[in-house]
Amino acid sequence: MITALEIIVVILALLIIGVVVAQKSKTQGMGAGFGGGAEDLFGSRARGMDALLSKLTIILSVAFTIFTLVLGRLLNTY
Repeated sequence: MITALEIIVVILALLIIGVVVAQKSKTQGMGAGFGGGAEDLFGSRARGMDALLSKLTIILSVAFTIFTLVLGRLLNTY
């Protein structure tokens, strides 16, 4: 059972990394000063996808936290 939980925690961690990397940056950064922010003017990215990725990040983070705490409890180490 501990091995299964460890595998689930690793998979959740990889999914969180993937979802966070897939999200659009909230700040423009240095690229906006050189014309890199023009894509926002024309709405090249759907808002629905950003909302979905944001909710998915929260869900995966909560699941990761719960599984990590359960795994820590089973191993008697916090």
